Amino acid sequence: MPHGTFIRFIWPSFLAMILFIAFPILSVAVQSFFVSHEQVMREVENCGPFTCETVLQVDVEAGAKLKETAPLGRFNAFGTYTNRGHLAFAELGVLWTDSKSVGDFLKRTYNLPLYKALYFTLAYTAVVTPFVIILGLLIALGVNRLPKITKGPTIFVSLLPMIVTPLIGSLILFWMVDSSGIIGASLQLIFDDPDLSLKASLPLTWLMLFIYGIWHSAPFAFVVFYAGLQTVPSETIEAAKIDGASRWQQVRFVVLPYMMPLVVFITLMQLMDNFRVFEPIVGFSASAKASSLSWIIYSDLSGQDKLFGSAAATSMMTIVGVCILLMPVLLHTWREFNRRSA
Repeated sequence: MPHGTFIRFIWPSFLAMILFIAFPILSVAVQSFFVSHEQVMREVENCGPFTCETVLQVDVEAGAKLKETAPLGRFNAFGTYTNRGHLAFAELGVLWTDSKSVGDFLKRTYNLPLYKALYFTLAYTAVVTPFVIILGLLIALGVNRLPKITKGPTIFVSLLPMIVTPLIGSLILFWMVDSSGIIGASLQLIFDDPDLSLKASLPLTWLMLFIYGIWHSAPFAFVVFYAGLQTVPSETIEAAKIDGASRWQQVRFVVLPYMMPLVVFITLMQLMDNFRVFEPIVGFSASAKASSLSWIIYSDLSGQDKLFGSAAATSMMTIVGVCILLMPVLLHTWREFNRRSA
């Protein structure tokens, strides 16, 4: 393709990426270096019938003028990134000195907001991502072997978790695991414990969120894998059968290598989505037991005093975290591309 034709073809997409991706990220990065102005106070003398007293009062006019001169707020450089609500460098130094072991140190860091959210976010990503890929592939392989008359209804049922809005789906499961719900009441009956509650236990809450994440995301992997299975050369499968390959050997040595680009694609998508987990925490009202980086951003922006600088700093760290997670997969893809091109 001539360079001129390529440039004319690509510039609308490139311009849209600059306007709707690059500029907003740059804006968030700049905002992360600023914090809200402190309230300007002034002394006011209040006099009554017998005495006068001096009290402090918010100077609204002075505050408004300050916001006009510095609309982004007060410049704080990397102070927001290093404070207790984020990387907490000072607190980490104290905890490291006082901790008896690495395990004790990691346990104590769970009390710091960002690290508490990071632990759950990484655990959620590490558990949900591989299970979604494996379960999606197994469902696709199973559906692909069904008779044609049953494929349609089976595919429809398999796609229901993806069709349901994430927040609605989490709310439905939240009601089901309640003590008065079908799952919660059944567990109390099975274990003969009327006080048993999935919501009161931190490990059970995490497990419940993991299961929901797998249930909700597996249909996406299933759809992609099922579409990929339709393109696997039937001649190659037949040749493997003639050579005496078992069903497992056909999947391992024929189907999986052919589907590996789809595995990489789903891995990238799941890593990005799972690292930004948010809806299940809201739907399950699980913020006391499980927090995430996206939940911190939501919390900073939902209060009466919106902490734009804090939310921006967490957003930038989330972007960096996603890039770090994607880097091994992208490097592997790049090496495979160079190996095949050589």
